[in-house]
Amino acid sequence: MAAIKILSVDDEAPMELLMKQYFRRKIRNGEYEFLFAHNGLEALAILYNNPDIEIILSDINMPEMDGLALLAKVNEMRNPALRVIMVSAYGDMQNIRQAMNNGAFDFATKPIDMDDLACTIEKAIEQINYVHEAQKEHSQLESLKRDLTTAREIQQYILPRVFPPFPEDSDKLDIYALMHAAKDVGGDFYDFFRIDDDHIALVMADVCGKGITAALYMAVSRTMIRSKGAQCHSASECLTESNRLLAAYSMDCMFITVFYAVYNTKTGLVSYSNAGHNPPHLLHANGTVEELPAPKNIILGAFDGIQYQEDTLQLEQGDTLVMFTDGVTEAMNPDNEEFGIDRLDSILGNMAGKNCQEMVEAVKAGIDGFVDGAEQSDDITMLALKRI
Repeated sequence: MAAIKILSVDDEAPMELLMKQYFRRKIRNGEYEFLFAHNGLEALAILYNNPDIEIILSDINMPEMDGLALLAKVNEMRNPALRVIMVSAYGDMQNIRQAMNNGAFDFATKPIDMDDLACTIEKAIEQINYVHEAQKEHSQLESLKRDLTTAREIQQYILPRVFPPFPEDSDKLDIYALMHAAKDVGGDFYDFFRIDDDHIALVMADVCGKGITAALYMAVSRTMIRSKGAQCHSASECLTESNRLLAAYSMDCMFITVFYAVYNTKTGLVSYSNAGHNPPHLLHANGTVEELPAPKNIILGAFDGIQYQEDTLQLEQGDTLVMFTDGVTEAMNPDNEEFGIDRLDSILGNMAGKNCQEMVEAVKAGIDGFVDGAEQSDDITMLALKRI
């Protein structure tokens, strides 16, 4: 451990000898390192060349620059770990009091009681160590914050962000999605990708928990589902195989709810498998809204050996399938009321003639208005597919 650097500032020569004599053992053991100045100006020069000085023992009455002026200059340095102990005659209490009011750590009176001064220095060192520990923790938090910012950027990058995503089919379908994390990074994700010329896979998922752990599990889950989606011929087979892999590697009781669908761009047929996720809502071309049946399958990643079932849904021209996570319907206002399904359907019912981006952004705006500044408690993720 490095020695504590102590600057003694006093115009009386015997003070330097006294310090070296009394603290000789700590100096010899490398615990203390003393530097000496005879006035405030010399002290400032030494401080400039030794920014790691952490304790100043300063006399108040000195030529050229006194201790109070030196204390003011030290305060301008804004070093939270630097401690100033003022030294003056016992009868000079007015200046001592002024020094304490101006930020001095403590004081000693002449003639100096060296045992008492030693205790004061040890007390100062305790506070200095506390400041250093706090600074270390702050640096670690700042580093973590930078890492989280990078993680958020990476997470947003791996989600599809280019719309329209399939320009070659822009006369057949419209797709738009967003994910707004409750924390720096989230556990929700959406995805869509082409399986073949006539089929597109759609994914809406919600990992249990939030933060870094959920974000990492989200990345793994997305990769597995996308990989199996490219290999499997049906929605149920994709989730069955994805579950097998996730259950084998799942830790700390992690799991994920998933709505996975395969959309036929020619016929409008949707084959889907719902693993414990919120049922999507179907907005018909005439403005009516219906909720798909409750999921028949359990969550993904919790148990191995599950055979997932699938259902089908026919999208007619002008119909829109709206997928979302529970952060949408469970968004809460300051009165702890949930946004709810009714408010969601009310907004969707007025969006029948709109495109998917307008629908998703209208729902998000409705949520923002409803929560009225309340802290977001869960990730908000939506994905809409419209058959044109």
